[in-house]
Amino acid sequence: MTLPAESSRAAASGGRSVIAQDVRITGDIGSEGIVDLAGEIEGNVTARTVVISPGGRLKGTIMAETVDLRGTVEGRISCLSLTLRATAQVMADASYQTLAIENGAAIEGSFTRPSYTGQPDEHPETGS
Repeated sequence: MTLPAESSRAAASGGRSVIAQDVRITGDIGSEGIVDLAGEIEGNVTARTVVISPGGRLKGTIMAETVDLRGTVEGRISCLSLTLRATAQVMADASYQTLAIENGAAIEGSFTRPSYTGQPDEHPETGS
């Protein structure tokens, strides 16, 4: 049994939500913590951190402070820190503050670095 004080503390810090390889979701996901995607999502993901594993696929929009991509993304990415690992397959428009790309990552789309506001940019194409 979890005590109420422990529940509040866990909710405030956010947890880790793992979407396993055999899971497919159509719809939007929101988390205060980490979303770790090994399966497939068709929809939007909003979280503090989004990690997409090598077999993971997302078709939609990611909004997060930190995004670490090892899998496939089609759509839009808006974040403060974006890391594209060697196995990443990205067909997206991305807005970020810091970017790291490993040799081997496949990229198609526009990548922009708007002026720093302290928050992920909701509309990279307009800057608002």
